[in-house]
Amino acid sequence: MKEIKTEDYKVVDSVKLSEKDTYEDFGASKKKLKKELKNIRKDLGDFQDTLYAHGKYGVLVCLQGMDTAGKDSLIREVFKDFNVRGVVVHSFKVPSTLEKKHDYLWRHYIDLPERGKFSVFNRTHYENVLVTKVHPEYILGENLPKVESVDDIDDDFWERRYQQINNFEKHVADNGTIIFKFFLHLSKEEQRQRLLRRIRLKQKNWKFSPGDLEERKLWDNYQECYEEALGKTSKEHAPWYVIPADNKKAARVIVASIMMEALKKYKDIEEPELDDEIKANLETFKQELEKETT
Repeated sequence: MKEIKTEDYKVVDSVKLSEKDTYEDFGASKKKLKKELKNIRKDLGDFQDTLYAHGKYGVLVCLQGMDTAGKDSLIREVFKDFNVRGVVVHSFKVPSTLEKKHDYLWRHYIDLPERGKFSVFNRTHYENVLVTKVHPEYILGENLPKVESVDDIDDDFWERRYQQINNFEKHVADNGTIIFKFFLHLSKEEQRQRLLRRIRLKQKNWKFSPGDLEERKLWDNYQECYEEALGKTSKEHAPWYVIPADNKKAARVIVASIMMEALKKYKDIEEPELDDEIKANLETFKQELEKETT
């Protein structure tokens, strides 16, 4: 199996998605990829145990992608060996009435990971510069000052949003949140095939929505919005990675590998030492327990 090079997927400047691969297999079989993921996710699960014991960092994993990009199955497979209490998944839908009474980042802020845990955002705060940019009329529902019509939503409005998101991520990173952002880069043809499978296979019918076809017609608009968002918000403390998503098994391995490689660099994350007095009396405690009769 070919080596996975993290830097090949990292966004460091502007990005042109049409020039990025949507398929990868590393010259490995499906069986080999499955085995590789199993090994990495075991290491990730062990890391989470240590993260929890250390108690000073949380990890935020952001997943974005077009419909059918494989976000749900990636979450299921990559985090399979975690303690179920160590990872929380948040799927952000259309904002509720309560959420619209706050700024657009509020609902994301309150779902950030606790120290010692992972939070996965399945669709993220970036919807506020993606779907709302493709459909600017949605912004009117936020009831913002000085935004009375779509004409008020100009280039300066979006530039401010990118900066607000950058400030938000810098703030939480400075306070102990390790951030990963993955864009699952799907080809338009692969999306077509996956949508067809949702229609053809009865057990997958529930996943299909006619709205998916309407959004598909806006494919090029979304690609442009993603390119701008990725380029303007990929920072060293919160980098974006463009992950080829046509091959789900390879995509999962890439995501897991990137996380594991980065997390290993946090040398200060380790299990805390026992208090000296407790450590000095461990043998006494052991003997006390061994003397107990059942």
